Amino acid sequence: MLARKRPLRNKPSGFKRFGDFSPSAANDKYVWTAHSQVKMRQYGLSESRVKRIIRFPTRYEEGIIPKAIAVMQPAGTQRYSEIWVMYKLADKKIKIITAWRYPGVSPQRDPIPKEVLEEIKELL
Repeated sequence: MLARKRPLRNKPSGFKRFGDFSPSAANDKYVWTAHSQVKMRQYGLSESRVKRIIRFPTRYEEGIIPKAIAVMQPAGTQRYSEIWVMYKLADKKIKIITAWRYPGVSPQRDPIPKEVLEEIKELL
């Protein structure tokens, strides 16, 4: 005799597993790369946390990719002390390339020119 299968239950529309990421469609100012989504899931960063780091950074630096900007905020945890986000300006949008947590205090490097910072503030 075959075992009776339980009927499949539909999950609620807002159901998400921990670590799932789907960028909000309502905010078309940001473009998320697949790499950034994977790294956000890996480090447990939310979409709102990454946006907050971009809007209110503690430090600005040039990214390793040409014309990219890296911004940082203190993490406030014992394991990681800094959270970094790297992004580019593309077609009046902010393309988020990657995000990561740094387990120490990173040395200061190349600051961003003021004219580029003004252009970023206009977009935000």
